[in-house]
Amino acid sequence: MKQAVLTGLIGGVMGLIMSFLINWLLVPIPETVLANAIGNGISGLLSGFMGGFIGLLMYLKKSTAPEK
Repeated sequence: MKQAVLTGLIGGVMGLIMSFLINWLLVPIPETVLANAIGNGISGLLSGFMGGFIGLLMYLKKSTAPEK
């Protein structure tokens, strides 16, 4: 359980960084509320996928590693 929480936390931090970079570099400053919602949706989708994917990769790497 501790391992799953740790990998989830690291994946979440990586997702946060990815969302920040997407909003800072790719999504322009929105002129309307709808444009803001679309930009947040895109960044949330990509950062959520990235965070989950990195967390899953870390979990799989640690779960298949031989015990010390």
